[in-house]
Amino acid sequence: MKIEKRFLTDENLRPIAVVIDYETWREIERKLGDGWPEKPGADLTPFIGTLKSWPEDPVEYQRRIRDEWED
Repeated sequence: MKIEKRFLTDENLRPIAVVIDYETWREIERKLGDGWPEKPGADLTPFIGTLKSWPEDPVEYQRRIRDEWED
């Protein structure tokens, strides 16, 4: 299968991405099937409740950290 493609480069002309047209991508997906097999989820039940001694409310912590991203 011949794939028409364009290479995107950074300011130092190093390749950072490849662009193909949408129909080519759809054809590749059809040939691959439904996609990659999913990894089974990790069993996190052993960790339930391990942060009970966290010094602040976890939701407030998350909001505070996300606010730092916006600065």
